[in-house]
Amino acid sequence: MKNKKLGMASDHAGYAMKVKVKEYLELIGYEVVDFGTHSEASADYPDFAHPLANAIENGELECGIAMCGSGNGINMTLNHHKGIRSALCWIPEIAALAKQHNNANVCTLPARFVSFEEAKAIVDAYLNAEYEGGRHQARIDKIPC
Repeated sequence: MKNKKLGMASDHAGYAMKVKVKEYLELIGYEVVDFGTHSEASADYPDFAHPLANAIENGELECGIAMCGSGNGINMTLNHHKGIRSALCWIPEIAALAKQHNNANVCTLPARFVSFEEAKAIVDAYLNAEYEGGRHQARIDKIPC
């Protein structure tokens, strides 16, 4: 990742994991913009996914990390934004490939289905991967943006 600033978003089901991942990222030198939610009270993932997506689309942030219980709902919401390529990542290899081949600008985690140690490994793989471009760019060019 070029800079060390990123956004995060979650609903109530992803809140506890988001707090841990955010603390980890700050510990290793990242500046985190937290779009919420800010508690475990029931909350709707679109309310937090849209502001994260907007910040990436507007160029305020390069990328983000998002999570909800399964990862699906927040991932679907993020991908409704034309400038977003959000990837649901449940193992480090998927996260690395999402960046390397798809130039994913959001890594989404299924918070109820990965441990904190797994989440750290997934996030590390995503953030340390580099987009390969080349043959992959032709595919990305076919995605409306």
